[in-house]
Amino acid sequence: MMKNVKLNIDGGIATLRFANGVTNALSSALFADFATALEKVKAEADGLVIAGGEKFFSIGFDLPGLLQLDHQGMTDYYRNFNNLILDIFTLPMPTACAVGGHAIGGGSIFALAGDYRFMAEGRKLIGLNEVNIGIPIPYLTDLMLRQLLGDRAARDVAYGGDLNSPEHSCQIGLVDEVLTAEDLEQKAVETVSALAQKPRSGFAVIKEMRVEQIRQLYAENGLEQDKRFVNIFFQPEVQALLKDAAENF
Repeated sequence: MMKNVKLNIDGGIATLRFANGVTNALSSALFADFATALEKVKAEADGLVIAGGEKFFSIGFDLPGLLQLDHQGMTDYYRNFNNLILDIFTLPMPTACAVGGHAIGGGSIFALAGDYRFMAEGRKLIGLNEVNIGIPIPYLTDLMLRQLLGDRAARDVAYGGDLNSPEHSCQIGLVDEVLTAEDLEQKAVETVSALAQKPRSGFAVIKEMRVEQIRQLYAENGLEQDKRFVNIFFQPEVQALLKDAAENF
């Protein structure tokens, strides 16, 4: 039984929703449930919408939990995270993320993995704040970000570590459209449904051509890059920053 996500498939379109409390912190258990649900999506659906809560799409990595892990535990956690993001990114069907609440760090990375990102208007924030707590953005994320935004805008997002408003995020191309909360998920479903009606044989190859270079680069370099991330995570000065950040959970 999946406790940390909820899956609904209607008319061939799957809605996969984070369901790990108010913040939807990204725990190992959530990754396992998400991966299980994703296998069902692959077998039974023609398109996927990823959603979260009204307050938080996802707050990102479960920092209090991660600070309890040893080096091997963190290595496993981080590898599972990146494998899941790659699986979403390369899924041979249309995908969209309905960001109805804050998407912080790892939460925004889940959004980046979709083909489309729609965000609710209002006091919502999305961004990659890793640089502020002493860790790099993941290698796979950097590849996806540069493909989406181009090098200059991706540089500003990665270097700045800012949490951005929906309007600014739309201006720089981080999200595709800003909508009312009431219209958000409907727009995501409609977008995915329209694409799912096209012959899948053609769509799947078109998407493969878009994502293949990143898949290959991660296959070639991901293991070493992931090791470097984990080593940085355990540096004493980084651990101190992470402990401070964990107090917000």
